[in-house]
Amino acid sequence: MNQAQDLTPPAHRPPGCQPVARPALATLALVMGLLLSACGGSGGSGGGTVPEKPPEPPEPPVLPVSGPGELKSATSLKLISSADIQAAITAAGPKAPAVTPRYAVQTWRLNYLTVDGNGTAVEASALVCVPVKPAGSRSPVLSYQHGTTTKDAEAPSNHATADEAAVVMASAGYVVLAADYVGYGASKGRPHPYLLSTPTAAAVNDLLTAARYWRYTQGIKDNQQLFLGGYSEGGYASVAAFRALQSGASVHKAQLQMTVAGAGPYEVDRVLDELLAKVKAENKVLGLLLNPGFLKLLGDGDRRKVRELLLSKAIGDDADVVFDPTFLDLYLVDDVAGIEARSNVHDWKPELPLWLYHGRDDATVTYRASANALTAMQQRGAGNRVSLSDCPAQPSGHLDCVQPFWNFMLQKFGTVARDL
Repeated sequence: MNQAQDLTPPAHRPPGCQPVARPALATLALVMGLLLSACGGSGGSGGGTVPEKPPEPPEPPVLPVSGPGELKSATSLKLISSADIQAAITAAGPKAPAVTPRYAVQTWRLNYLTVDGNGTAVEASALVCVPVKPAGSRSPVLSYQHGTTTKDAEAPSNHATADEAAVVMASAGYVVLAADYVGYGASKGRPHPYLLSTPTAAAVNDLLTAARYWRYTQGIKDNQQLFLGGYSEGGYASVAAFRALQSGASVHKAQLQMTVAGAGPYEVDRVLDELLAKVKAENKVLGLLLNPGFLKLLGDGDRRKVRELLLSKAIGDDADVVFDPTFLDLYLVDDVAGIEARSNVHDWKPELPLWLYHGRDDATVTYRASANALTAMQQRGAGNRVSLSDCPAQPSGHLDCVQPFWNFMLQKFGTVARDL
């Protein structure tokens, strides 16, 4: 397929539906009316006519936007059968989520405008997965944020395969949106604004806007339900996007039902404290200089070396994606206010359900990140709208808890989601 899509809005008719000749319908209605009248009709003992279901009101128009959230292009990728998705789930064994595919999934790449770490407009890309349902069917929308990946080939729109997380979840009945993030896909080569809350949230929420307009042009109906979820960096991105939606006035805010976030570094400076402790343990000489409060006193050369060690500890050494080190630079000069303003997403008051999930044995993103987020949010009055569930895996390390998180997330969404 692999073809660009015409984005001109059609008449309000589901894709693939053809109009039925009106004279035939009128004749059929007349015949049915005569038959019903002969079989009892009004005033007879056989009961009245069955009232017709009122027609569904037309969809309100969705207008395109200019700037962030603007849809630039849509390209059809693959149609993936439910049998192929089931085979991928079976092959994954215990690593796969507890999903039974109900639908084939049509995949698309959407390009849209968002912003990078400097606030500059950039064209980014995303994978959109649409379950193949009967014409006119509605679906809830699930915005899935992927975890940290150092390879562009693993970004969702470059990985539209039967074992892709977004595809598997779409086979359960959701329209799934999965942002590549800036630095991947269409924006590869630009620095990925890693753990910078504003551009991270924008990549998610601008996709919601672009995808909503695209669905309108294609007659793909949603049921006004939106869910946010992700693990690791995806957990961070989900919470950042939730916070940004809550503080704004977009239509997505009114549609959001809940957010489920796993093992995210919500309190970035606390996570970096843990990474710094590992660097000190593995680099004894340099470690003598790395005490709290002294980082900002290091020379540029030493500080750059520490940054490289921390970045290597966080993402490895074989990345083909460029990571923006701003979050590390703020940490290394002990800019507490800068980290709070530009990175942390743990200290605010959610007004809708937020389910946090974490493994106590996580050595990649400390459990304290979720525990501190829970405490901070409850101190602001969030109450039971925020909770923290422990991963039951043994051991409950970062990767050990990916599959249990999937099941947890889908179970929570499933308590509310309609039209699956």
